[in-house]
Amino acid sequence: MHPVEVTPVSRKGWLLFIALCVIWGIPYLLIRVAVRELTPPTLIFLRTAPAALLLAPLVLHRGELRPLLARWRWVVTYTVVEIAIPWLLLAHAELRLSSSMAGLVVGAVPLIAAVLYRAVGAGEHFDARRLTGLFIGFAGVAALVGIDMTGTDPLAIAEMLVVALCYAGGPLIISRRLAGLPSLGVVTASLALTAVGYAPAGLLSMPASVSAQTVGAVAALALVCTVLAFLLFFALIREVGPSRATVITYVNPLVAVLLGVLILGEPLTLGIAVGMPLILLGSVLGTAPSLRKASPPGGEGPAGPATAPSANPPTP
Repeated sequence: MHPVEVTPVSRKGWLLFIALCVIWGIPYLLIRVAVRELTPPTLIFLRTAPAALLLAPLVLHRGELRPLLARWRWVVTYTVVEIAIPWLLLAHAELRLSSSMAGLVVGAVPLIAAVLYRAVGAGEHFDARRLTGLFIGFAGVAALVGIDMTGTDPLAIAEMLVVALCYAGGPLIISRRLAGLPSLGVVTASLALTAVGYAPAGLLSMPASVSAQTVGAVAALALVCTVLAFLLFFALIREVGPSRATVITYVNPLVAVLLGVLILGEPLTLGIAVGMPLILLGSVLGTAPSLRKASPPGGEGPAGPATAPSANPPTP
């Protein structure tokens, strides 16, 4: 058994980490604002089309699209599972659900991913610590949904659970079928495919005019939460490695809850107060590497280690 060397995180690494925790914690708030005037298909189109156009020159210059052609069917499958379906359901759910609740349900993704990876033989052994973490995390989800069910749309909750399942399944496709492909190329292709797919419905339901607040929310989603976020995320991977980079998945829900409460005036319900710490604690314990065996040298591939939720965490 080889000990795993842990190196300190650089100042640049911490700055990138903090920036991404905020950037990928605010989409829930922005989506909640945007769907007040835009239909979900329009919102998705307006977010993905500019993002794909801005990233395309970079990936074309690097030659990161051509390698995708040999596995285009799996690129399409990944696009449907990771972006096309969950972004539609997320936007539709936030028509009737607070951004705080939406962000916290998505916080269960690492837990679902751990179980899913184990079920298909891609994860580590569940030792006592990890099993305890899974039980704590799912107890948090149960508390969140159960305590706050009164006055909450059951369909919206169900949609968010499907979103979490999709976000957990997307990384599995990356690690099993798209490993070795350039990550930014996959992301850009997925954004472009989603934009093309939603263009008809998005353009047909485009309103004649929208408020400046909505324009700002959409612009921030496309430019900051998508383009800038992915560029920063891949810089973070280069700086600290894929395993550490996925830790932002645990912090994003907390940011989403705080922003929803402080900016949108959403209530800090009993379900959130009870469920949030349980989900975050359970995610950290349930997805931590098993204590029985350390990872062998070179065990991290292009998509990150098998036990990590993903080197491409969910982007709401």
